[in-house]
Amino acid sequence: MTKAKAPKASARDRRGAPRAARRRGPSAYAVLVALIALAGIMLIPFLVVVANALKTPEEYAANGPLAPPEGFNLDGVRDFWERVDFGHVLLNSVLISGSVAVLAVLLSVLNAYALGIGRIRGRMWVLVLLLMANTLPQEALVYPLYYLSKQLGLYDTRLSVIIVFTVVQSAFGTYLLSSVMSAFPRPLLEAARIDGANRWQVLWRVVVPVVRPTLSVLLVFFFVWTWNEFLIPLVFLISNENQTVSVALGVLQGQRLMDATMSSAAALLGLLPTVLFFLVFQRTLSRGLTAGAIK
Repeated sequence: MTKAKAPKASARDRRGAPRAARRRGPSAYAVLVALIALAGIMLIPFLVVVANALKTPEEYAANGPLAPPEGFNLDGVRDFWERVDFGHVLLNSVLISGSVAVLAVLLSVLNAYALGIGRIRGRMWVLVLLLMANTLPQEALVYPLYYLSKQLGLYDTRLSVIIVFTVVQSAFGTYLLSSVMSAFPRPLLEAARIDGANRWQVLWRVVVPVVRPTLSVLLVFFFVWTWNEFLIPLVFLISNENQTVSVALGVLQGQRLMDATMSSAAALLGLLPTVLFFLVFQRTLSRGLTAGAIK
């Protein structure tokens, strides 16, 4: 007797749902058009800054801020770069923001490991204290930190700003990571301990690889948040050689040493590094934000 042949899988079985069911409806296209329009609206200020940065002061006075530039003029960019020594100022911002991002993530991991997995006594009170620390305005911290830095001889040094922002950013990072690590699968930890791993090995070989998407998001956010800080760097970094990009922009604006085109050039130079940073770490950020629960 011959065996009956199994029926071939239909196109619906091979491809899943029928093609008609996979088609996007009008609502999906409406949402896409609305998002594109919203992105265009958000890009308008950036395009205005770029256009004004390429104008001469005479052209700006004659045509106004909304007119397109008649040529490609970089005098405003060049004048601002030379006036504030932008290369050195940019290096200060990159050094401070990068150091704070790395150190704050490292400190957050160590704190969250003790709070989320170690479950130390008074864990809830520590988390409440960290949450309250995130709500304090920087104006309330300026004088105590200023007095402390004076006493320690760290005033007007980049190290003082790095220490302050590392502690401030790690408070938020610890609060976030502790909630993530509190839901960490216990069987993984027990299996690692049975295999002979100590606490440090469990942290770096088991916990950190699993929570790496969250750490990458915190790294990007800490860098951008520190880059945009103004008040504390303004108070702590009074010498020109230690100033950051945001402080250099504010000081020149306050001294009324820039016209409209130079102000646009300064804003463009201050914005471009963060835009490039986001473009470089866009995939890392999207992966971290879309990562699901711990597996």
